[in-house]
Amino acid sequence: MAGIDETRSFVPVRIAVLTMSDTRSLGEDKSGDLLVELLQGAGHVLADRAILKDDAAAIRAKVEGWIADPDVDCVITTGGTGFTGRDVTPEAVRPLFEKDIEGFAILFHMLSYAKVATSTIQSRACAGVAHGTYIFCLPGSPGACRDAWDGILVHQLDLRHRPCNLVEIMPRLEEHRRGKS
Repeated sequence: MAGIDETRSFVPVRIAVLTMSDTRSLGEDKSGDLLVELLQGAGHVLADRAILKDDAAAIRAKVEGWIADPDVDCVITTGGTGFTGRDVTPEAVRPLFEKDIEGFAILFHMLSYAKVATSTIQSRACAGVAHGTYIFCLPGSPGACRDAWDGILVHQLDLRHRPCNLVEIMPRLEEHRRGKS
């Protein structure tokens, strides 16, 4: 049965938040602000935060920097997952994935369908793992960010969540690199 195992200690995850927007600044970033509030409210650490224009090269470079940083365990992006010509987040980030977390998109769409019905098809939310770092690409609306956090991430980024969670396997994400120079 899913739930919190109170016999286990909470382990904070160091999370970087990246917003993609051609029109907003950090002062107007409602989705980024919400993610920071939610992750810190859950006890996690904000490792870094940035806002970028919808430019695939800049997005990829920022995410690459964070996955190379040992002080970042997880990256959450918001924005750029739609179908317009400027929406390039999945194209920028997916090539970095060593493994897709396919269940994230499936579950996100299930949660989203309950709120916005068939409009959920307009999101290309995705997730993966790169060099031991989890990456979650969320739509740019605060509602979608809240749905992803409350419905998925708050649980999977909590070591106490049973029957399993993403935190407990973090030490094993890089085991295929052990012994290689």
